[in-house]
Amino acid sequence: MRGPRLDRIDRRILQLLQADGRMTNIALARRVGISPPPCLRRMRALEAAGLIRGYHADLAPEALGFAVTVFAQIGLVSQAERDLKAFETLVLSWPEVREAHMLAGETDFLLKIVAPDWDSYQRFLSVKLTSAPNVNQVKSALMLRVSKSAPGVPLTDSDEGNAPHPVPLPAGGERVRG
Repeated sequence: MRGPRLDRIDRRILQLLQADGRMTNIALARRVGISPPPCLRRMRALEAAGLIRGYHADLAPEALGFAVTVFAQIGLVSQAERDLKAFETLVLSWPEVREAHMLAGETDFLLKIVAPDWDSYQRFLSVKLTSAPNVNQVKSALMLRVSKSAPGVPLTDSDEGNAPHPVPLPAGGERVRG
């Protein structure tokens, strides 16, 4: 499935904000080559369309005392929708779990878990994870180092052959081309 068709300026706005979400509207407008008011309207339209989900600081886990990152592959006893939802709800209550992905195939979920040390992870594993309802199997993989961490998606300046198609503004707004 292809995503929405965006013009060059929309793609550049997304590209720049993905790299630096704290960029001011004035700096963003200057970098994309339009004036600040239409730049802000475009940015708000991208937010309203759900293409920009939020703005976050990229924190250093080790510097904050989380020296261990583990990827846990979870196998459940039942994959009935209500059991999957129940597990997802439980995972939401565990702050140690930073990401949870439901997968197709042998593994039902892949969890990214952070902990201060290996002993803390093992306590989480035995007290919360393996004792959780419906959990049948857990395979843990300790992260040794991060070789690449690129947030978001790979965007280019080109429309890759797509004709420009603006993201619609919320009701009452007009689309301004830069």
